[in-house]
Amino acid sequence: MTRTGPIPGASLLARLAAAARRPGIRRTSGQTGIPSAVLVPLVNHADGLTILLTQRTIHLASHRGQVCFPGGQVEAGDPGPVATALRETAEEIGLPSHAVTVIGCLDDYETLSGFVVTPVVGLIQPPLVLHTAPEEVAAVFEMPLPFLLNPAHHQRLTPAHSQIYIWGATAAILMNLYRIVVAGTDVREDAGARPC
Repeated sequence: MTRTGPIPGASLLARLAAAARRPGIRRTSGQTGIPSAVLVPLVNHADGLTILLTQRTIHLASHRGQVCFPGGQVEAGDPGPVATALRETAEEIGLPSHAVTVIGCLDDYETLSGFVVTPVVGLIQPPLVLHTAPEEVAAVFEMPLPFLLNPAHHQRLTPAHSQIYIWGATAAILMNLYRIVVAGTDVREDAGARPC
């Protein structure tokens, strides 16, 4: 069943929470890539949910200038993907882990660059006081969730230099989120948010 209108924030959160109660999470078979995790930060404003995104600096060796979620590689001391996503978010944008309510994880996403990314969905209450790591993050911004989940904005484009485009792993994670909370479908019958 596909919804055509915007989903109110409370309804969207209820859908994600219900999906998180279902058992199991799809992990990429073989786990041959570099284990990583990102935080999919939903900011709970009074007038609706937004998604917080970052833009990487152009000085980084990989994924330079790309719009992405805060996150990175799993380190030896990380007990799981939630810890990785929260640690990396604190390092990149200064958002402390206690400011994030984890809702659940989406299915892993394997990137062409060799990473296996676990998206961790978290809810954040404003106001946000952020302190970016200038060597990694060029910008932090929010986009209204209804805008990102509107199929009219899902298209393949050739990037122009004056606009911001969301593509690659970030776009794929957002499409998975769309399939769960708006379309109510996914490629797999059991796909969705999971406990982490």
